[in-house]
Amino acid sequence: MRLHILLLIAIFSLASLPAAAQGILPNSFARWAADASVPPDILIVGATQVPQPILAEYGWVRTEFRQYIRGGKPSIVASLYNLKDPTGAYGLYSFLRTPDMPRAELAEHSSMSQDRALVLIGNLILEARGKDLAGSRGDLKSLVAAVAPQAQSGLFPTMSDHLPRRGLLERTDHYILGPAALYQFLPVSSEDWLGFSQGAEAEVAHYRTGGHELTLLIADFPTPQAAQKKLGELQQKFNLNSSSPTAGAPALYARRTLTLLAFVSGAHTQAEADALLQQISSTAEVTWNEPNFELTQPGMGAVIYGAIIGTGIVCAFAVISGIAFGGVRLAVKRIFPGKVFDRASQMQVLQMGLTSKPINAEDFYGLGNTPPR
Repeated sequence: MRLHILLLIAIFSLASLPAAAQGILPNSFARWAADASVPPDILIVGATQVPQPILAEYGWVRTEFRQYIRGGKPSIVASLYNLKDPTGAYGLYSFLRTPDMPRAELAEHSSMSQDRALVLIGNLILEARGKDLAGSRGDLKSLVAAVAPQAQSGLFPTMSDHLPRRGLLERTDHYILGPAALYQFLPVSSEDWLGFSQGAEAEVAHYRTGGHELTLLIADFPTPQAAQKKLGELQQKFNLNSSSPTAGAPALYARRTLTLLAFVSGAHTQAEADALLQQISSTAEVTWNEPNFELTQPGMGAVIYGAIIGTGIVCAFAVISGIAFGGVRLAVKRIFPGKVFDRASQMQVLQMGLTSKPINAEDFYGLGNTPPR
């Protein structure tokens, strides 16, 4: 009896756990079934290894791993990254994506190579590894559909909209939220020199111009004053716009546009860097989406016709109301003579005293003496 009670308690405890604690990856999808015989540590070794500091910058919560099998086909290893919000998930998705992964049709933000697929779903990132994933594209869509209901929806960052398109190397743009991730793509300093702790966010991308590759970094700050202050601090610390050519620091070229700071690394001359920096703009737009109304003016014939019809309806209503009122009055007088209407003995007339002739109630109903002619 005690064993049965303990089992019931365990079952109810598992049922009361949140969905995130029980796992989001499904047990099966599109005739693929999870293989429970593979130890989790084996799956972790085969998954993409992201340094813990970078995961922390993007708001990582936990990662799930599962291997799916289907008769006659290579297995698929799925990794699901769960992050605090869609902003961090977008950043980690851009960090995990590599240039050899073109856009896929698995979701709005998805990419796929021959043996790896990456899908962004709200605050979740689904990574699938296996041989010939292109042949299982439809099955992967089923896996995405099974995971999507557990995702937290929200808006994604729009920093990439400020990146110039001319010379941009496809799929080299990365959304950055901390110094550890930034150091992977622009190894200037491992410290928080850009000010992420002060609310900055950044986007880094690679460009090809003049036969060599440049790195462009744009950072957005809360106010133009904060951006200008940060620019002044960096001029004292780095060789910024040839401000300290003998400092030994890597040469960076910078430009501020309102709240944006743009940096170019790898340029040989100031003119080469300016050709890229001048394509960056920061504009503040205030929009108000209102519903659109189409005003149509009827013709004169329709106006006259409507007026005639309206007048006719009013006249008909007046006639019908008059007949109904008179008919009811006549019927009451016939059924209840002298009880409802024409009650001369019970009616009083308010007299203004404008003339000396008194007013009798009988005069209204022809009950009094007829005056001489």
